[in-house]
Amino acid sequence: MRYILSLSLVLGGLLLSQPPQLEAQTTYKSAIGARLGYPLSASYKTFINDSHAVEVYLNFRRWGNILTNNFSYTRVGIGAAYLVHQQLGTNTPGLQWYWGGGAGVYLYSYPNDNFFNDEDNLGLGVQGFIGLDYKFEGTPLNISLDWAPTFFIGGYNADFSGIGGSLGVRYVLNE
Repeated sequence: MRYILSLSLVLGGLLLSQPPQLEAQTTYKSAIGARLGYPLSASYKTFINDSHAVEVYLNFRRWGNILTNNFSYTRVGIGAAYLVHQQLGTNTPGLQWYWGGGAGVYLYSYPNDNFFNDEDNLGLGVQGFIGLDYKFEGTPLNISLDWAPTFFIGGYNADFSGIGGSLGVRYVLNE
């Protein structure tokens, strides 16, 4: 628990400290779409100023044998992330890189209790994010690609996972 508290304090300090000269110019205000990856998620992202954004997401994951419809667990999660965007070079105006952190709550269901009978039905996750974000000029389309390592607390995945991340495809609502 002491490790998680220390990590949370470090991530919080990093999120709150940013040199003002590194601010990017937002190319859109808000967008809605999907995060296609691990896990599959619906996403809404909005900028609160020129370089800071909040993203909320609802995700879904099943693990098991799709051919026999024999799933070991199903997970539904909801979370949010605070992301800091910075312009990546000067030759591509719509391209930014970003970093940040967030947290999520996960609800697990174990239809076949043979293996998972002692697992929790509720889990928490603390995530880090690093990625690229691009807004296509002249179209209401935004894409992103990121890596989101996660510390899971409770539930089946009570451990560190470095395989999270996704390709985000969003429709821009406001420019």
